[in-house]
Amino acid sequence: MADARAARDRYRLLVSKLMDLHGSMLIVLLCIAGIGFAMLYSVSSGDFGKLAGRQMVVFAAGFACMVAIALVHIKWWWKLSYAVYGVGLLMLIAVEIIGDIGGGAQRWLDLGFVRLQPSEIMKIGLVMALARYYHGLTLEEVRKMKSLITPALLIGMPSVLVVLQPDLGTMILIAAAGATLLFVAGVPRKVFFVGAVLAVAAAVGGFYQLHDYQRDRVFTFLDPDSDPLGTGYHIQQSKIALGSGGVSGKGFMQGTQSHLDFLPEKQTDFIFTALAEEFGFVGGVTLVTLYAVLIGYGFLIALSARNHFARLMAVGVTTTFFLYAFINIAMVMGLIPVVGVPLPLVSYGGSAMMTLLIGMGLLMNVYVHRNVVLSRQGTTPLARQGTVL
Repeated sequence: MADARAARDRYRLLVSKLMDLHGSMLIVLLCIAGIGFAMLYSVSSGDFGKLAGRQMVVFAAGFACMVAIALVHIKWWWKLSYAVYGVGLLMLIAVEIIGDIGGGAQRWLDLGFVRLQPSEIMKIGLVMALARYYHGLTLEEVRKMKSLITPALLIGMPSVLVVLQPDLGTMILIAAAGATLLFVAGVPRKVFFVGAVLAVAAAVGGFYQLHDYQRDRVFTFLDPDSDPLGTGYHIQQSKIALGSGGVSGKGFMQGTQSHLDFLPEKQTDFIFTALAEEFGFVGGVTLVTLYAVLIGYGFLIALSARNHFARLMAVGVTTTFFLYAFINIAMVMGLIPVVGVPLPLVSYGGSAMMTLLIGMGLLMNVYVHRNVVLSRQGTTPLARQGTVL
């Protein structure tokens, strides 16, 4: 009888958690992914299985993982935080030793049954590790300089390994997300001032240590017309496509820049340009609005959480998502140098898609468990525990 009663309690809790999922957020996610499927179908000239079909399979698997992650009690993610970070770090080290080379960079790890990009895992692992670390500190401890040693190592080690691949865009994303969490955690502002000065000095000093193609991207950003048929070709074609879309666009599958193969990387880095050409200003603003709504939901979820680990994790995931969208859109518009960051849930690619949906699962987990109180040791007060999945 006791076992049956416990099983019923667990079933009721599961149903309750499923009903507590953020419905509006799920709808926005599906809308963004739907736009991605449509654009992948378009840029592959109507060949459904080439890109769109594969992306749908990855999305379905990622969506299932997202829901499963949301239902697990948040204290388990607290416990697994350092382990997730450690796995990501070990995989980054493995990339340096046995990683696959593609496009001139050594970023991939072939596990036989799947080929993945460990730097994507690290984006989630770093957020979880920093959230757990600062959850265990008081505000007075956070403000002490010695408390910065561990976060500096947590951010610095993967950043160095990612730069060595080389993948400057991902390194910027990892470092920016980490810095945001430090700011939210209450690290003194003078630390960020000193860090900004050191970052500028390092950027100036390390400029000529960059690979030739990375320096060319910076020069092209400063003067896009200097080599329109060479290093400036990508951004020139992107701007032509953006401008030719006008207000309402040329129509679905009618984009000349993408369908005549003038637009490079149209299924990944420059897919926003293909969207703007076919659906114009209206289509671009619609997608940006959906992103803004999703990001707004993320920060509202962070504000609703009653424990520090959940708040920081929600802020970290939301910031990472924002950086994906901002960097990609700014890049294709010529506002920043081309760094190769995909458009979230729209660009073709399994690793990025899974990473983003896992992150959304953690964000949804915070929403489902927003009223849970965790001690600094990650335990749940007995009065608030209930049945734990």
